[in-house]
Amino acid sequence: MNRPELPEIDALLHIPQLSVQNANAISGPHSWGHPGPTHFTGLMTALQRKLGADSGLSFVAVGIVSHGYQAQTNGDYVQRFNLTRNPVGKDGSTAAIVEEGRIHLQLSLLFGLQLNTQRRAASDAELDELAQQASRTLQTLRIAGGSVLPGHSRLQPRLIRLDEDADVRSQQFRRLCRYLLPGYALVSRDDLLLQHHTTLREQDATATVLDAWLGQCRINHTPVTDDAGKTEWQHSRSAGRGWIVPLPVGYGALTPLYEAGTVARCRDPHTPVRFVESLYSLGEWLSPHRLRDYRQLLWYPGYHPENGVYRCHNDYQAPSLTEPTPLGVTA
Repeated sequence: MNRPELPEIDALLHIPQLSVQNANAISGPHSWGHPGPTHFTGLMTALQRKLGADSGLSFVAVGIVSHGYQAQTNGDYVQRFNLTRNPVGKDGSTAAIVEEGRIHLQLSLLFGLQLNTQRRAASDAELDELAQQASRTLQTLRIAGGSVLPGHSRLQPRLIRLDEDADVRSQQFRRLCRYLLPGYALVSRDDLLLQHHTTLREQDATATVLDAWLGQCRINHTPVTDDAGKTEWQHSRSAGRGWIVPLPVGYGALTPLYEAGTVARCRDPHTPVRFVESLYSLGEWLSPHRLRDYRQLLWYPGYHPENGVYRCHNDYQAPSLTEPTPLGVTA
């Protein structure tokens, strides 16, 4: 399967400190928590359609930085969603409870943009006004099913035109990362899943990728007995591995692609349709100051027609243990 590449982008649009109420906390059948990247690539498409062609902006990727969250759950060891009965029925009686997971979010978004010829020649004042317009439009949309609450941040939306020189671009991004702190950026860790699968295969040749994914999503406690006969319990998640999470990254086809209008009760009768299931991988939350390039932060959608895979990609690569981590900007 050929992996798509992030298209060249001309600018970054930073929308800071959004407060989202009651976002969807169940992105897939096997995990819950912060919405996955597919929610935000969908938001990116909706925002571009809402702004229209006259904006001169083409949205190609989105970065997700969380500043805080509040899952709507209760319980101590076992968490349960706070559920509601609404709306009421036609006769005023309460409806049956349908399990819905909700979460309040505080986040910043960073969109990768391509500019048309007019926008490339626009002044800084025009770009600032365009960023304000995009921010106002975004607040009229749903983010992962949640509503954007009104509020004012000290930080203003900004549209940054990237320089053609790669070093200057890197400095522009790292300077922008200061406005993403404190927070955690979501990046892909497909490599950890493949490494763990290889490790399991060395112990058991029948181990599958699903076994590796389940092994990374839980903490296993095993008893270890030393030569003196003393037994200690050790967990499988060692220190320093980072904040690794299971992550729904897209969808895989279950059926052929049906012609538009041939499947009853579809939402859009003018678009071809197929049935799909969720695809999972691993992600990591890490501080934005650890990122060196905007490609490490941005998620972009990809389609693989040969096997019917629709999934989001991210180009983050973990640094080696001996590689220093940049802590600031020298510009």
